[in-house]
Amino acid sequence: MLGPSPSQGPAVDTQHRIDYLEFAVTSIAAAKAFYGQAFAWTFQDYGPDYCEFRDGRLSGGFFHGTPQPGGALVVLASDDLAQSQARIEAAGGRITRPVFAFPGGRRFHFTDPHGYALAVWSKD
Repeated sequence: MLGPSPSQGPAVDTQHRIDYLEFAVTSIAAAKAFYGQAFAWTFQDYGPDYCEFRDGRLSGGFFHGTPQPGGALVVLASDDLAQSQARIEAAGGRITRPVFAFPGGRRFHFTDPHGYALAVWSKD
């Protein structure tokens, strides 16, 4: 993946860029009401348990769950999940949830050596 065209500035490798954020919330409706009113974010529901948001630049999602200390889940983009997983493990990261499918792609979760939880996703 390459970023901006020459007219937008220098090309940037977007492999492993921060691509998505996820928030565990107790009420998707309440999260949509707050972020819609406060920041004019737009939303796309994917069933009763997941809602994607967009702020005009970045997107993310709300899912039913217990809010976690430390905030949102940072999700990185990848062209090759197996290669990304191998690099993470070789660098000292720990896979906490193996690759799984979801509408639009596949992903896995990991923690870095400091204990920060992140995920890596790829389109189908």
